Amino acid sequence: MSKKRGLSLEEKREKILQIFYDSQDFFLLKELEKSGPKKGVISQSVKDVVQSLVDDDLASKDKIGTSVYFWSLPSCAGNQLRTVHRKLNSDLQSSKKRHAELVDQCEALRKGREESDEREEALAELKTIEMKYNELKEEMEKYADNDPAAVQAMKEAIEVAHAAANRWTDNVFTLRQWCSNNFPQAKEQLENMYQEAGITDEFDYLEPLPVISIGAVTDQMLEGDP
Repeated sequence: MSKKRGLSLEEKREKILQIFYDSQDFFLLKELEKSGPKKGVISQSVKDVVQSLVDDDLASKDKIGTSVYFWSLPSCAGNQLRTVHRKLNSDLQSSKKRHAELVDQCEALRKGREESDEREEALAELKTIEMKYNELKEEMEKYADNDPAAVQAMKEAIEVAHAAANRWTDNVFTLRQWCSNNFPQAKEQLENMYQEAGITDEFDYLEPLPVISIGAVTDQMLEGDP
């Protein structure tokens, strides 16, 4: 013997609405939970079913004192359905109108674009122009380093890096002087440590370097300048 199929949500909604319509009365939730099983809706699901009806404006609820009452009249449901029908019909008419407008626009855009020898030649010419444009764009990108803005940005970045390097150099000299003043007995050990860290007699502040563009370097190489 096959197991009895449970009610779908829509079927449960219809059963609860039938309770409202049959009595045309007001109910507390606990009363609906008692009446629901008589229509095949288990009490545990009544609350969610009733709330779904309220959310869809198929049922109403109101709080009176400390109690919340639910109700639904056939006339209310009919009005709701008529309202939904009017809205859907209005949306349908708007969609039909928009569809007609798009069809007209499509037909208008097709005019002058019929297949012809002139159109094919124009498309071929457009493709050639696009290819030439891309070639010129790639060529310009090769000389991007010579752009005045790029050169200025490079110059400013070098100045920042130069100032930072010399600031750290100054910190090293300050630290060496502090070590010499506070640990004169460890002079030999300190000198060995400096050597291992690469702080030799050649260690000094950096001199600023001139900023030249890549194009200038290339010109010098072509002219044979070192």
